[in-house]
Amino acid sequence: MFLKRLTILLGMLVLLVSCKPVNNISENENITPDLIDEYSDYMDVTLSPEKRAEILLSLMSLEEKIGQMTLIEKGSLGSGDVSDYFLGGVLSGGGGYPYGHNSPEGWYNMVSDFQEEALSTRLGIPMIYGVDAVHGHNNVNGAVIFPHNIGLGATRNPELISEIGKITAIETKATGIPWNYAPVLAVVQDIRWGRSYESYGEDPELVGTLGAAFIEGLQGEGIAFPNSVAATAKHFVGDGGTEWGSSKTANYMIDQGDTIIDEEGLRVIHLAPYFPALEAGAEIVMVSYSSWNGEKMHGHDYLINEVLKAEMGFEGFVVSDWKAIDQINNNYYESVVSAINAGIDMNMVPQAISLFIDTLESAVENGDVSIERIDDAVRRILTIKFKMGLFEKPMPADSNFDLVGSESHRMVAQEAVSQSLVLLKNKGDFLPIEKDLQVFIAGLYANKLSYQMGGWTMGWQGLESQSIPATTIVEGFKELGGDNVEFNRFGNFEQFGRKGDVGIVVIGEGPYAEGQGDDADLNLESSEIKLIEKVAAQVDKVIVIILSGRPLIITDQLELADVWIAAWLPGSEAQGIAANIYGDHPFTGLLPVTWPVSMDQLPLGNSTEAPLFPYGYGLTTD
Repeated sequence: MFLKRLTILLGMLVLLVSCKPVNNISENENITPDLIDEYSDYMDVTLSPEKRAEILLSLMSLEEKIGQMTLIEKGSLGSGDVSDYFLGGVLSGGGGYPYGHNSPEGWYNMVSDFQEEALSTRLGIPMIYGVDAVHGHNNVNGAVIFPHNIGLGATRNPELISEIGKITAIETKATGIPWNYAPVLAVVQDIRWGRSYESYGEDPELVGTLGAAFIEGLQGEGIAFPNSVAATAKHFVGDGGTEWGSSKTANYMIDQGDTIIDEEGLRVIHLAPYFPALEAGAEIVMVSYSSWNGEKMHGHDYLINEVLKAEMGFEGFVVSDWKAIDQINNNYYESVVSAINAGIDMNMVPQAISLFIDTLESAVENGDVSIERIDDAVRRILTIKFKMGLFEKPMPADSNFDLVGSESHRMVAQEAVSQSLVLLKNKGDFLPIEKDLQVFIAGLYANKLSYQMGGWTMGWQGLESQSIPATTIVEGFKELGGDNVEFNRFGNFEQFGRKGDVGIVVIGEGPYAEGQGDDADLNLESSEIKLIEKVAAQVDKVIVIILSGRPLIITDQLELADVWIAAWLPGSEAQGIAANIYGDHPFTGLLPVTWPVSMDQLPLGNSTEAPLFPYGYGLTTD
């Protein structure tokens, strides 16, 4: 580690002494070609990031510029690729942790190796490493996993969401990573969508408020500060409004589909959250896979160039989603030309490095993409890198590994769980319960971490094992209720020779992500209904806890239990659920989305029939 850091420092020293002084450049003086030729010190920290970027841009070859526009998944990189291709960025996809070393130290060492490669190039331009830390630093074993966004939407608490952003930034930066692909600003309109849980809710104002709070937490006093990371507002724009059956991606039904709506509706519902997000300081925007009225967003010149960059004044850089520009056209060359001209600055390729670079070079040589457009994209990227302080400190301190998964961070996550719970039914004000009551807990979901984490946890489609630091629902109840709590997955409690005071049945959805979670049937499984009925016969009162990324259809089963709780996808600190049921914390959560009475009510507004529970509904136990 010492040798790596020494190599990086020596490389930066060489750059510093090789550049000419710029003491005579006024901060307000225009950079002319002659001036650039005479004063080429882009390492001068007294200049603004914009001027430093302009100077550096003037020194770059076309190959170096296009390299900066290229973002590659780490699993597709061979030794030397970062430097050979002058790559602007590297990322980890879902589950993209260091081979055999999924620890804070392992992550740091991996990122450091890539950075060392980047700094060895002629101009020593640092790469920027990015991850989807969408509910905590969720790819890192040992990190705190927060509730997914739909649960955070139920809290209605911007201060809490900002604190979660701050903790996520601390844990992400501790592993050497300065860029987070979050938050999602989708305004979900159809909960059949497999990304519903990534949305804060169905109301644009709620999404905008909480999204801005998360950005402020991630970026703190500025993206150059030690415990801050750059946020990414995504997915621009309309990803939450796609229509069922409109997706052209294999086996997907609504994810990556078409948002069919007039411009006024697009602006009022889907564009609205981006205004507070940009005001909160978002410097990077990721474009959506989806289309607007049949035109793919990644090729949408009007919405990216004219609306986002010109009308909204966005001066940061625009990044594509994973391999998303490929969907614009069956002809890859045409896709690249369309995307770059439409305003995509950095392309998440994420695998075929030379294909993208060679194609874009050809497009420039053919005159289909102008050098001015290339310069604009690279200027934006370099400016953000200067703002992040990467040239002065390409790697953060390596002394903060113990902050990842710290007890204080877990306490905030537990509080988030408690605030996110929505009490749907509380017959006879049964809750809260006393800790000396005999509690029987049933259901696979009650003791399996993957079900309470959801997707985007140690892997794209979710956790595959129990081997991460976390508290299951059963463990949370045992912490508070002790020997009065018994668990049997199948609801077989006859062995105790007495009727229980309270039966808790945990049901819900298995983990999924993106279009693999698109689902036309959100009704409960017959086995879950039978389990509720089975437990009810062995106890005095029944509580049902639903773990899901969206509302499920429970209308016909509502009378089977005295209490129904929407717990969403609570993450690693499920003891927050027990805290509410035992009365250590009140129920305060409010529905972030309408809870439909049947599938016929989807999408939102599809029926005049009253929903089972309206948006904003939630019982309290204050």
